[in-house]
Amino acid sequence: MFDVLIYLFETYIHNDVEMRVDQDKLTDDLSRAGFHHEDIYNALNWLEKLADLQDGHGKPFAIDADPLALRIYTDEESQFLDTECRGFLLFLEQIQVLNFETREMVIDRVTALDAAEFDLEDLKWVILMVLFNIPGYENAYQQMEELLFEDNEQHLH
Repeated sequence: MFDVLIYLFETYIHNDVEMRVDQDKLTDDLSRAGFHHEDIYNALNWLEKLADLQDGHGKPFAIDADPLALRIYTDEESQFLDTECRGFLLFLEQIQVLNFETREMVIDRVTALDAAEFDLEDLKWVILMVLFNIPGYENAYQQMEELLFEDNEQHLH
């Protein structure tokens, strides 16, 4: 499913290709690209839930959460987000690429992935997808894009 998400993001969303295509046509295009129907369905469902979060529906966090509160990860979240990933999320909050709301969207979408393995590079893609459609986050998106595509010679955390 994660491969489908990255393919969609690179092919349609990130390149400003018109995304208002018929879902059946999109499914057929993805099938012809070699993706399995179940992965396509799961990816489209994942994106739909992301859009709901970005629109303020079904937030995965308490509305009155203190933005300065320390985030404690559950055991389930820690299974998906290793120490390196959690450190990177903290780093992004410190440089104000993420705030507590966008961080929680990222964590929600990571835990919704059906991925056997998940690493820092995968996390960066999820963060890009989360930030992409949020009004007012263009600068944060650009910073995240630079972090994703920079040479891996330099580690920031």
